Amino acid sequence: MAEQIRKPDAETGPGAARQRVLRLTGLSAASNTDMDRFARLVTRILRAPVAFVSLMEQDRLVLPGMKGLCEPWAGRRALPLSHALCRYVVDSGQPLIVSDARADDRLRTHPTIAALGMIAYAGMPLTDGDGLVLGSLCAIDHEPRAWSDGERADLEDLAAACSAELCLRILSAQRRSAQKALETARVAAERARSDAERLEREAQAGLDHAELLLRASEELAQTSGLEDVRRRLRDLFSGVGKPTYVGLLVAGREELHRVPDPDIAYPIEQQVSSLPADAAFPSAQAWRERRTVFVPDREALVADYGPEAVGFFDRMGFTTVLCLPLWGSHSLLGILLICWAKRHEVSITERAALTAASSYIAQAVERALYLDERISVARQLQEALLTELPLAEHVEISALYQPAANDNMIGGDWYDAYHLPAAQPGGAASLMITVGDVTGHDMHAATVMGQIRSMLRQATLDHPPYSPAAAVSALEAACSVLPIGASGTLIHARLDPARDGPGRMLTWSNAGHPPLLLRTPDARVTFLTEHDVLLHQGLGPFPRTEHRRELPPGSTLLLHTDGLIERPGLTVDSALAKLVDLLARHGDGPLPDLILRISKRLTDPPPGDDVVMLALRMT
Repeated sequence: MAEQIRKPDAETGPGAARQRVLRLTGLSAASNTDMDRFARLVTRILRAPVAFVSLMEQDRLVLPGMKGLCEPWAGRRALPLSHALCRYVVDSGQPLIVSDARADDRLRTHPTIAALGMIAYAGMPLTDGDGLVLGSLCAIDHEPRAWSDGERADLEDLAAACSAELCLRILSAQRRSAQKALETARVAAERARSDAERLEREAQAGLDHAELLLRASEELAQTSGLEDVRRRLRDLFSGVGKPTYVGLLVAGREELHRVPDPDIAYPIEQQVSSLPADAAFPSAQAWRERRTVFVPDREALVADYGPEAVGFFDRMGFTTVLCLPLWGSHSLLGILLICWAKRHEVSITERAALTAASSYIAQAVERALYLDERISVARQLQEALLTELPLAEHVEISALYQPAANDNMIGGDWYDAYHLPAAQPGGAASLMITVGDVTGHDMHAATVMGQIRSMLRQATLDHPPYSPAAAVSALEAACSVLPIGASGTLIHARLDPARDGPGRMLTWSNAGHPPLLLRTPDARVTFLTEHDVLLHQGLGPFPRTEHRRELPPGSTLLLHTDGLIERPGLTVDSALAKLVDLLARHGDGPLPDLILRISKRLTDPPPGDDVVMLALRMT
């Protein structure tokens, strides 16, 4: 049988791709703590004497994870390909399950039987994020063995977790490579600075062009939006000819829009906020003709432009004007406007430096426009998905959503509240409430949040009598099939009218979320800590439990996301203690005032993560 195994793949085949990916994992014929842990888990869970993590190199099978293997293979941490049952798993991409190799026509003469004492074998493929099979996670028994369905499922789950670990190692290696590329770019910027310093000496103008380019490359590389770009422009050109004013105009459909300084009120930005394409102004000309426009003095301004432009620049006190086009990847993004109060001679070297700096500004503007658009769309999507709170009999409801202080952080925090169908016509309806946090801080997190919210609603309404645990289980089952990559935490709860007397009955299921806080009328605050594991496809489905608690009239229930209590310079325990104190002292006040008070006390300075709070009071 060993002779039937294919020769190693060609340099351009999948084998070469596998070798490239394996190099990124950093694993070979040496012990690795994480991989050894997976091997130990296999032996423990499947009660198998031997288990290993095997990876298929070009000419051998390496074993970075191993438990119970005999010598000399244990010391070598490698097997020749002739002894590699893993090859069958790699070639097929499918599990290989053998109860008795001696009775298997494919394997009865395989050298692994004698070399490893192998009788029974079970192997599951290990893959990277693109599905490329890298090796296998396998269990070996020295006796004939019928692998049960449960054992196969356990081995498959462990292989999925091991594959996830391999993917993390690959991503880490790719990140290091990206950092190396960034370092290369930084070195290139330093070389540009050196060239600029040479121009400074040749120009004999004493202008530090290199400093301009360096500041432009460094300052503008971290900008997050147009407002941030405009703020950094204010001091960027202070060492180059000492301009009186530096402005930014961004192109619209038919006009230029001036981006005002967010901190300083310049008269020029207050008097003329936009210019039509046909305006008799230097900046409009530069936009129309897609070229640099230089106005050396007032005489040139009078000769070439209309009285409106002359009067405007006279009022502003500008004599010399330079307009530089800001070119993006595909179009003209806008105009950089540089003005001097006194006549200023712009030399060839100075213009070259300003033009080079404008390219950095153009990149920052293009990135800012892209980010602003994505953030605006994501914010609108996120806010549109936040539920309008329903009116409920004998229950007051109030909610707060606070975005992260960093505008780039588009979170997956959300809340939901809606009535369930009444059990009887005209009867009191139950109320469903949810607070969740989808992993991530980008557009994907916001869109996944919308999907999860809708799917959980559907799962709830499709499973009368509307068990929170059943709905979360149905959601988890759907996420395991659909390619949405959802993970995160949530609390899903139902408020039912009490059977006897006033108050409500709370039934909830917690998927790894911060606990609910319950304030009773005597001002005592209790954590409802019962919870299950978080939602994650790599962890597999888990039984979901639910819990019940009677809420007397006057009780206040508070749900929140982790952004409320995970604060820089403050431990989670300290933040929770403050939250409990605020809820105990002010929990009997109006709910909108309560959550605003909590927000102000616990989110100062502004949070680095989104925050959601949902408060309910039984009346």
